Amino acid sequence: MSSAFTVANYVAAQRRLSEKLDVGAFEAAVGVVKAAFESGRQIITCGNGGSAHTASHYITDWNKMVNLATDRKLRGISLCDNVGIVTAFANDIAYEEIFAGQLKAILEPNDLLIALSGSGNSANVVKAVEYANGAGANTLAVVGYDGGKLKRIAKHVVWVPSFDMQLCEDVHLMFGHMVMKTLCGSGIAD
Repeated sequence: MSSAFTVANYVAAQRRLSEKLDVGAFEAAVGVVKAAFESGRQIITCGNGGSAHTASHYITDWNKMVNLATDRKLRGISLCDNVGIVTAFANDIAYEEIFAGQLKAILEPNDLLIALSGSGNSANVVKAVEYANGAGANTLAVVGYDGGKLKRIAKHVVWVPSFDMQLCEDVHLMFGHMVMKTLCGSGIAD
C-alpha cells in the first residue's frame, strides 16, 4: 500500500531504491559506453516521452562536456531530436519504425545503441534494438519495471528495479551523469 505523497517520502523511496541497484551492472554499462567512445564509434540513443528527453540529455551532456574536458569528439546522436524525420516515419510508415528506420540510414557495425524505456516494452525501441543487434551493433538497454523485452534482447542492461516511473527516470538520468563524469575524468563535488 502506498502512502500519500510527500517530499520526504519521495526522497526515502529513492534512497531505498538506490540500495537495490546493481552497482556492478552500472559500472559495466559505463564501461560499454566508454569503450564505444574510445574506439570512435557512434553512440546513438532513443526513447519515448520522458525517456526521449533523457536520451537527448545524454547526448547533450556527453557531446558538450566530453569535448570541453578532453578536446576529443564524442560521436553522439539522439534519434529523438529530429522531429521532421520522427514524424515522417510515423506518418508514412509506422510509429513503431521511427527509430529502426533512422538506424538503417546511419548505423554501422560496432556502433552503440542505447535504448531507454521505463517498461522495457516500447515497440519502437524494441524494434530499434532488434535492428541494431542484427546489424552487428552493440546494444545497451536502460530500463525500469521488470526490464521487459529490452532486458532480454539487449546485449547489455542497466536495470532499475522499480515500478515507479519517476524513480526509474531519476536513476536513468543519473546513469547519464555517471557516464559523463567517467568520460570527462571528473570527480564528485559535495
